[in-house]
Amino acid sequence: MSSFAPLPYATIPAEDESLRAEVKAFLAEALAGMPAEKRARSWVGADPAFSGALGKRGWLGLSLPKRYGGAERGFFARFVIAEELLAAGAPVAAHWITDRQSGPLILRYGTEAQRQFYLPKICAGEIFFCIGMSEPNSGSDLASVRTRAERQPDGSFRLNGRKIWTSNAAVCDYMIALVRTSGAPEDRHKGLSQVIIPLKQDAITIRPIRDLAGDAHFAEVTFDDVILPADALIGEEGAGWEQVNAELAFERSGPERILSSMVLVDTWLAYLKTLRKLSTDDVILVGRLAAHLASLRALSLSVTASLAAGESPVVHAALLKDLGTTYEQMIPQAVAAAIAADPEGDPPGELMRTLAYTMGMSPSFSLRGGTREILRGMIARGIGLR
Repeated sequence: MSSFAPLPYATIPAEDESLRAEVKAFLAEALAGMPAEKRARSWVGADPAFSGALGKRGWLGLSLPKRYGGAERGFFARFVIAEELLAAGAPVAAHWITDRQSGPLILRYGTEAQRQFYLPKICAGEIFFCIGMSEPNSGSDLASVRTRAERQPDGSFRLNGRKIWTSNAAVCDYMIALVRTSGAPEDRHKGLSQVIIPLKQDAITIRPIRDLAGDAHFAEVTFDDVILPADALIGEEGAGWEQVNAELAFERSGPERILSSMVLVDTWLAYLKTLRKLSTDDVILVGRLAAHLASLRALSLSVTASLAAGESPVVHAALLKDLGTTYEQMIPQAVAAAIAADPEGDPPGELMRTLAYTMGMSPSFSLRGGTREILRGMIARGIGLR
């Protein structure tokens, strides 16, 4: 039986839409002179100083309560700012996960002491979180977690294990990790919990992993008898699977799932404007990209409205990520074909470098945040097919 109900159409409230002009003006100055191939890295490009500047302007923690340093503006305000940051290619990776999911997770499941300690620092852009989900030899099977946090007689935890493909672990202060606090990997969803791990300690090794472009935003993180205090646990012990799925709804539903290739689109459009005459195929492709983007954006806004209502639209978020990353991966292929179809064209080097980077990294778009196969399994269950 299907549990996949349609979401209502949503629009951005006027008070949140009013943020857009100010953000655009800030970005025009902050990113002036930054080449497109660097801006194309956007939400994998970490710049703690840039993220701190956003915090000083009150643009982090927008959905968090004022008593914790937030703006109490709701999810649509963050949506507007996220759209502008990604469309411009701002280096947002230092704060991205922290603002998108770590803060809301702590607000929802954390103790009052955890909220008072972490949330004001998150809103100010003073601390950054990464997430510890994937592990070596587990692929996308998140339930097969082997990293263990064992209770000690004094109530603390002894942590051992490894996490991999951890984005920006080298620049982050903390990790929220899914670990096994009881049972064995064969128990699957039972016995899993989430803990907050301070990363700046000798018992933790962070090994950078370089991607095809030579960037090292991924890392493998090893825990060797790390001692965590009892209050490192976030939420209920053993409830980690439910909590992490609620967290993934934030991870899979935002504009970053449809805008990863947008700097390339803008750079290509700027090139087209220099041509005396556009081909029919170019005009059709521009219309196709715009129409596709409008549809995906409407779905993303509806999922945002659902999250704002306190719901957990896990299946809808999975659908958005699957469709959105398919769109993101199609863009460099389509732009490359369009450029190749004009043998007399003379595309600028900046466009070709941006295309090369986006083309090379596009396979990762459908891996991060859950592979396409995992997402389609979730969607199939949601609509009653399995």
